[in-house]
Amino acid sequence: MSHLFTSESVSEGHPDKIADQISDALLDQFLAFDPQARVAIETLVTTGQVVLAGEVCSKTWVDIERITRALIRKIGYTKSEYKFDADACGIFSAIHEQSPDIFQGIVKPKKEEQGAGDQGMMFGYATKETENYMPLALDLSHRLLRNLSVLRREEIQMPYLRPDAKAQVTLEYADDNIPTGIDTIVISTQHDEFDSQERMHTRIREDIQKILIPKVKAELPEHLQRLFTKDIRYYINPTGKFIIGGPHGDAGLTGRKIIVDTYGGKGAHGGGAFSGKDPSKVDRSASYAARHIAKNLVAAGIADELLLQISYAIGHAEPTGIYINTYGTSKIVMTDRVIAEKVMHLFDLRPYAIEKNLKLRTPIYEETAVYGHMGRMPQIVRKSFINNKNQIIEKEVELFTWEKLDKVSTIQKVFKI
Repeated sequence: MSHLFTSESVSEGHPDKIADQISDALLDQFLAFDPQARVAIETLVTTGQVVLAGEVCSKTWVDIERITRALIRKIGYTKSEYKFDADACGIFSAIHEQSPDIFQGIVKPKKEEQGAGDQGMMFGYATKETENYMPLALDLSHRLLRNLSVLRREEIQMPYLRPDAKAQVTLEYADDNIPTGIDTIVISTQHDEFDSQERMHTRIREDIQKILIPKVKAELPEHLQRLFTKDIRYYINPTGKFIIGGPHGDAGLTGRKIIVDTYGGKGAHGGGAFSGKDPSKVDRSASYAARHIAKNLVAAGIADELLLQISYAIGHAEPTGIYINTYGTSKIVMTDRVIAEKVMHLFDLRPYAIEKNLKLRTPIYEETAVYGHMGRMPQIVRKSFINNKNQIIEKEVELFTWEKLDKVSTIQKVFKI
């Protein structure tokens, strides 16, 4: 039946995303100098303050204050009027050593027997709705804010922009579950003071529709460009003005945007956050593995839409269960249960195998902490790191390995497609 579906995204200047980025920037620093580090760092940001807590087990240590300030500066919080300034905010660290009770459950005599860092269920999802196999409403929300960030940093067409922003897209679907149009776009963007509220509303609304929307449309294939019609309802800064934002307007916490991080409400989510956690935490690594499998299954022609669940017990290597739902879109004469059984034999889902196959013990995580962990472009980049002894190293790392379509031919062979 026809219906509406909505997803949202938030910018790198949103307080919750500041927290995620700090947690992952610190994780990367530890992994750069100690690939076997066990890290679980939580961050809280509020007016003029950053509070860090969590557990670390590592042979190295990093300059937490320097890394945190550099990340905040990179986002764009560099003015005292924001009430959250990279050079002036207080930074309090309560990070301590990881519990030995957890450590003994993870570390085993044989690496292959490494236990899961926690119990829980993790989900992967993929759909043919977009070229990157992501839900369209979420993909559009991310695109709106990525482009808004570019416009903010260029400081030419929309020079009044500040770092905090949110976007939300509502799509209309036909009876066959195909999107037929964009019903509503909501954008709230932080901005400088204007001389009049009426002028502010007019300028921001016009700039969003005449500058931002065309920029986003230009990135899309023609069949998706047609969804942008004159009938779209726009809500631009619907509360009025948005001058007070970032951590001064709202406290931010690591892990509070897990739906933005994954599938925008499509499919399912097991509840565990990603940022600040090393890959021994299956909340993170198994979610990446599940996305990798789901995306390759859909790309291989198994189904047009697919949800995969993996569950674990803390300290145990083998998953306790695997579940697949193709939502009635399966293209093969097999039940979802039989598909799941074949996946169990086709993919090694023990934590160590996931870490190894997806190259997760490298400093690749800061890039994941904003605009989604899924649906991104796999790429190889060089990154520089400096520890508290002023030692600088460069590492070549592969980002978003779980987005690679490297198992399609194997799947097609096994499933005889």
